[in-house]
Amino acid sequence: MADRPNLPYTDAVIHEIQRMGNIVPLNGLRVAAKDTTLGGYFIPKGTSVMPMLTSVLFDKTEWETPDTFNPGHFLDAKGKFVKREAFLPFSAGKRVCLGEGLAKMELFLFLVALLQKFSFSVPEGVELSTEGITGATRVPHPYKVFAKAR
Repeated sequence: MADRPNLPYTDAVIHEIQRMGNIVPLNGLRVAAKDTTLGGYFIPKGTSVMPMLTSVLFDKTEWETPDTFNPGHFLDAKGKFVKREAFLPFSAGKRVCLGEGLAKMELFLFLVALLQKFSFSVPEGVELSTEGITGATRVPHPYKVFAKAR
């Protein structure tokens, strides 16, 4: 983990995978604790609200190329990693995933270990897609990939 600050592109790739992956597009049901006005809409206390993280993760006003895989979303002009306020794959506020810190660490360690030990490629004629299958969660379409030991 000490090397993470020295690997900004790797960190950016992981964040972009999570943004595009959009694994839990609909967050858990919430209830408005008080009368609230949001985006010009009045939400009375007690109203059930379901946050839709997709709206933030693919917001055209937040991301330069929202529908394209682009690790540059998380890099500044000097190639340094930058946190983005619109990056919410673990939800936000009081209901953010308690395991977020551990998950981010594990994703980094797991991906780096795989990339150190294997070279990945796709079979000839196969084109991978970032499209997924949305249900209670969003999963990738089945795919084939080669992993060759380095």
